[in-house]
Amino acid sequence: MATLALASWATNLTYTNLPTPVLDAAVKSIYNWAGCAIGGFGQDAPQIALNTSLAVGFNGPATSSILGLNSSSDAFADAQLAAFINGIASHVDDYDDTHLATVIHPSGVIASALFAITEARSQTSRDGGPNPVSGPDFLTAFIAGVETSLHLGRSVFPEHYDVGWHITSTTGSIGAAVAVSKLLGLDTEHTQQAIGIASTQVVGMQAFFGSMTKAFHIGRATQSGLLAALLAREGYTSSLTALEDQYGWLHVVTTRENATAEFEQLGTVWEIEENTFKPFPCGIVMHPAIDGAIQIYDEMVALGKTVQGGEVERIDLRMNPEVLVLTGQTDPQTGLAGKFSIYHAAAVGLLYGQATPAQFTDAVVLNSTVVALRKLVNVTTDADVAEDAAHVNVTFSDGSTVNKYVEHAIGSLANPLTVAELKTKFMDQVTKQIGGARAEKAYTAFTNIGNMTDVGTLRTLF
Repeated sequence: MATLALASWATNLTYTNLPTPVLDAAVKSIYNWAGCAIGGFGQDAPQIALNTSLAVGFNGPATSSILGLNSSSDAFADAQLAAFINGIASHVDDYDDTHLATVIHPSGVIASALFAITEARSQTSRDGGPNPVSGPDFLTAFIAGVETSLHLGRSVFPEHYDVGWHITSTTGSIGAAVAVSKLLGLDTEHTQQAIGIASTQVVGMQAFFGSMTKAFHIGRATQSGLLAALLAREGYTSSLTALEDQYGWLHVVTTRENATAEFEQLGTVWEIEENTFKPFPCGIVMHPAIDGAIQIYDEMVALGKTVQGGEVERIDLRMNPEVLVLTGQTDPQTGLAGKFSIYHAAAVGLLYGQATPAQFTDAVVLNSTVVALRKLVNVTTDADVAEDAAHVNVTFSDGSTVNKYVEHAIGSLANPLTVAELKTKFMDQVTKQIGGARAEKAYTAFTNIGNMTDVGTLRTLF
């Protein structure tokens, strides 16, 4: 009984069950999420979503913060709206954490839901008084939600993904429901009901990759998981066998599942330890090519060569076949579409020597120099090339060549970002939205989340 097994594990999980490496991975995941949510808020998608939501009348008490807004009264909204907007903002740059075995980005959904309800509980509870959430309780709930999403994802991957579902949102709503249920102290049966309410709200298909709707999937899954737990707390019923039922989630959204075996590993195999953090804001399968292109750019600079003067004749990439499956757009017309174009990724890495959100804007995607360089990119696929590897070869007009073999791209499990690099990423994202001084305070606050007695007051620290 998969639903019961999952709910029972989550209900019984305690902070003392959590190994130090698991807690360390959770804190990194949370502050990486926060950086993405704050920095991503400047994009059009969360702005449109917020303005539209306010226009149609969200009238709940303003208890929870929208992280990218300034620290004033307009930074707060009702918990569901805050969860929705932070979820969108955290994913819109495609800069969030990634579990490589399932390509799930777990933290955006889980943390956005948890943070919203945590702030709400800090101000008021069902009996009218505050009910603060401690750092250890927040981390325990967060880890419960992440492990739910990732083990569930493993049980249906790759069939579920290959048929076209956006696995981050389809598993994320269930993970968020488990996380919020844990935070609310729901018993096993109520948690089962929450899982059911979340699973029936399955959302997200890959047809929308490269558009604002991809990030909408994350916002809606966040909101769905939060609502599911709140409804279950009040006695709203669903199905106690929502996952494994003949017509339940597992059998409707995939052709193969192994949930029973996966859930038997809960608490012994910690999937959050396999979480990685992106150095580049785009589809992760493109990262090896970007890494190699940037290395070549640095070498070219040292030799006094550039691509600005038309000195490049062709750019050849040999990569894993998944690259063209997921990021084969040859002529993107928007910054969001550029995040799914291996041609654009290689071009900007070679042209600018970096790949930040600034290289994935509409203006850069349509830049004539970038467009011309994209047309020089040739991609050959080879199943013997690992997904975190790439062969990058640049031929110059004088006949000379530069070759780079990237065995493990920066940000991969074998070549992870350092703590210093994660901080640099956080500061770059957050500073552009709320300024350097507040960004430093935000970094300190989120990295120390495990030591807080009331996580709901964290937003006041920056």
